[in-house]
Amino acid sequence: MKPTIKDFVQKQKLKPTKVEIKGKVTIITTKQGTYCLKRKDPTRSSPSELHIYEYLNSRSFYYYPKVLEFSDDEIEVREYIREDHLPREQKMVDLIDLMSLLHNKTTHYKEVDLDDYKKIYEDLRNNIIYLTSYYNDLISVIDESIIMSPKEYLLARNCSMIFKSLYFCEVELEHWYEMIKEKRKQRVVVLHNNLQLSHFLRNENSYFINWEKAKIGIPIFDFYKLYRAHALEFDFQELLRRYEHRYPLKKEERLLLFIMISMPEKIEFNDSEMKCCEMISHRIDELYKAKDLRSPYQAEKTKQH
Repeated sequence: MKPTIKDFVQKQKLKPTKVEIKGKVTIITTKQGTYCLKRKDPTRSSPSELHIYEYLNSRSFYYYPKVLEFSDDEIEVREYIREDHLPREQKMVDLIDLMSLLHNKTTHYKEVDLDDYKKIYEDLRNNIIYLTSYYNDLISVIDESIIMSPKEYLLARNCSMIFKSLYFCEVELEHWYEMIKEKRKQRVVVLHNNLQLSHFLRNENSYFINWEKAKIGIPIFDFYKLYRAHALEFDFQELLRRYEHRYPLKKEERLLLFIMISMPEKIEFNDSEMKCCEMISHRIDELYKAKDLRSPYQAEKTKQH
């Protein structure tokens, strides 16, 4: 039987005065201090994760809760980060600043295997082909309905935006591949790889938490995942400008970001009528948001031609 967090607390003689459970984390207040305890996930915790922390330290990036020495093989103990209560908009701006700092501190170049680029290209291209066929078939079925349901009508009314987004992705993916297929160096950074507002804490300093998915990769993936988590909540035009002021993207990186955020998600009618309508509205709004985000760059590109 695996030892519990309670067993660990007793073993370490922590003598808590307050215990609070938040998701998978147990926050324990003691006379010695406040700690965050979490059972290690053997499928995630790995030497590569420890290597990420070592590399961050070597690059003078210390903005994460430190693992304390009395952690053991089963339970991880981190320092407790007290969080100030900030407006969400301000917190998102601070998150962007820390993300740009992370990427600046950890940027390096590696020899690129052309198969890496080819895999990205083929995965995106196959997804475009699949989604185009899927939505053509779905709209054909809806068109045959004698009376459309609300969700069918909502999708049919907005299907042009889906197909325009797919067309943008198809055309620009070819442009992107032409830009990078002969490159021999690739710019990479440490990616937190799970960025969302709940994984960022702010007091007198800023911190990213939940680093279990961290890896080395192309810098746009952190911004992409943040966008997917909060696309309709914040002004991502301004956030992208702020990010690029501190960490300018290369043309091929920015184009790949725009392709990825413009890719429609698969819409399925697997829920109640109301929830399906809400989901469709959300997906369509995301596509318009993506169009707005890329429009200034497309306008500049058109002007140059």
